[in-house]
Amino acid sequence: MLKFSRGIDQDRAATAGGLHQIAFARGPAAAAQPSRLPTLVATAATVAVLYFARDVFLPLAIAILLTFALAPLVSRLRRVGCPRSVAVIGTVTTAFLFLSAFGVVIAMQVSEVAQNLPTYQYNIVEKVRTLKETGSESQILERIGRVIERISTEISRPEPEMRASPEPAPETKPLLVEIFSPQRPVETLKNIINPLLGPLATTGLVIVVVIFMLFEREELRDRFIRLVGYGDLHRTTEALQDAGARVGRYLLMQLVVNITYGIPLAIGLSLLGIPNAVLWGMLAIVLRFVPYIGPVIAAALPLFLAFAAAPGWSLLVWTAALFIVLELLSNNVVEPWLYGSRTGLSPLAIIVAAIFWAWLWGPVGLVLSTPLTVCLVVLGRHVPQFEFLEILLGNEPVLDPKERLYQRLLAGDPDEATDNAEDMLEEKYLVEFYDTVAIPALLLAERDRARGALTNAQAAQIAQSANTLIANLEEIAGEEEGEEEKGAEAQESDGDDDDADEYDLPPGDGKSVLCVGGRSDLDDVTASMLAQTLWIQGADAAHAGHEVLKAGNIKALKLEGRNAVVLSVLDRDFMRHAKFTVRRLKRMAPAARVGIVLWQEDGRPGTTERDQLIESLQADFMVFGMGDAVREALSDELPRSLKLAHPKIAPGYAMRRSKRADRESTVKAD
Repeated sequence: MLKFSRGIDQDRAATAGGLHQIAFARGPAAAAQPSRLPTLVATAATVAVLYFARDVFLPLAIAILLTFALAPLVSRLRRVGCPRSVAVIGTVTTAFLFLSAFGVVIAMQVSEVAQNLPTYQYNIVEKVRTLKETGSESQILERIGRVIERISTEISRPEPEMRASPEPAPETKPLLVEIFSPQRPVETLKNIINPLLGPLATTGLVIVVVIFMLFEREELRDRFIRLVGYGDLHRTTEALQDAGARVGRYLLMQLVVNITYGIPLAIGLSLLGIPNAVLWGMLAIVLRFVPYIGPVIAAALPLFLAFAAAPGWSLLVWTAALFIVLELLSNNVVEPWLYGSRTGLSPLAIIVAAIFWAWLWGPVGLVLSTPLTVCLVVLGRHVPQFEFLEILLGNEPVLDPKERLYQRLLAGDPDEATDNAEDMLEEKYLVEFYDTVAIPALLLAERDRARGALTNAQAAQIAQSANTLIANLEEIAGEEEGEEEKGAEAQESDGDDDDADEYDLPPGDGKSVLCVGGRSDLDDVTASMLAQTLWIQGADAAHAGHEVLKAGNIKALKLEGRNAVVLSVLDRDFMRHAKFTVRRLKRMAPAARVGIVLWQEDGRPGTTERDQLIESLQADFMVFGMGDAVREALSDELPRSLKLAHPKIAPGYAMRRSKRADRESTVKAD
């Protein structure tokens, strides 16, 4: 008795075993996300406390930031053998003496500017009058018309009649009298001291807090770890080191940048003849701590003084040119050289943070906005409950390149997808972009389609946008084709290269390859990407859609002269029918190598499982990435012969048939 099913069952078992090894990584069911309401409530409560208790928290915030800034200096003095008390008190004293001298100089300069302002009144009035006189032609004509109208009105006005009676005497207005009583010396002294009492108390409090924080820095760190992150010492320690390094580096480097800006500014303004040049240089050092708006304020005041101090316009022009040159040098030379502006904040986040902290704590909050926001970003990076802070304020991309590309394709925006691809192609080759970004993006789409989250219309939209992207990258592909030819010539002249990387692909001259999509429009897109990559290598590459694999269309395929036929597949379910498709293609093109590319980003099977699957499918090769697909498609290996299915004879059937034949021969002999 013949049994045909056994061989088929064995083939199916082998195919299923291989598919089990190459199954897509299915993520576990999404766990229920915890509610963010407690975090938002806690954040709102914290903001309210910071606002209403700003008199307490503002000095504390200043002290913490100064501790971050002075801690490296104290540590350096400790390493050279200086005692802790001397290092801390000496550093704090020096820092606050410098700040006090800085403030005194600024106060004296401001007082001098206030005294000299009346002397600039004449120049301001003259320049305003000149600006009015140099108005447009229409304004001049309008002014002339008003003068003529006034003259005509004056001419036509009748003469006033002479009054017979004398005019009454004007009414006398009462004289205002201010009663002044001299104050006592104690009251005068109180009026002088009271306005200074608050700033002096705040300054003293900050100095004391900074000293104690520097003395007990290690103790405070251990207490914070015990309070917040005792269960995760590694993460808490990393967060503290990250915050201290970022804030300390930002404050120190920003101070250096501001000094390298303020000193040349003061020298330049002094040479130009701007009064109180030292004041404007010192204000620039302070105001440049305020992001974006600080440099504008620092430039506006000297420009106004240049407008008022001289009768001409040349001083204003030279002052503006000085600011432009210094800004260009500082932003493009000094900052990238010192620290590259690496604060970890996005530009928009810096502006929003400046507005928020200015509303919360006034001008001092505006100056402290950037370092305080850096601390919030560090908190969001290391504490899962506050991860949204890093997402909103950080400058790191929140989407992987593949996710960003998938989102743009899903939105039907191939233009932005092309712009992003061109940015990445400045550092990558097209084959690497397809293999690490584009194909994984299509894998995300295929997984969404498999679980029902992506409709057929959306899948078609993604395929259309992806085809537009491929067409837009055609020019880059042509440029890389020329680079491949030069690279091949250089490699022939230099000999073999032992350091060939994953994307060092063989030339395809003289090879003809057909790439066919497996079973969907997304598969067709991957086939087009593979064909474009093969064309870059110099092969005669073409691609066809999945519709040609249907029973009524596959015979119309023109496979004459093809060296390889590659099936491009995203969906693993296609592998159930791949065996029959491979057999048809091998019968139609026995001289061509027929293989399958099952695109996978991770979870690729080992060599043994892949060989078993190739054997069960009777394919010439099976690969899972772009580089291997190109190598196999351009390989010089001969195609394997197609093994036809033979029916297997049931056990004992041959023996029974032999005995029956012997009996029949004996009967004939008798």
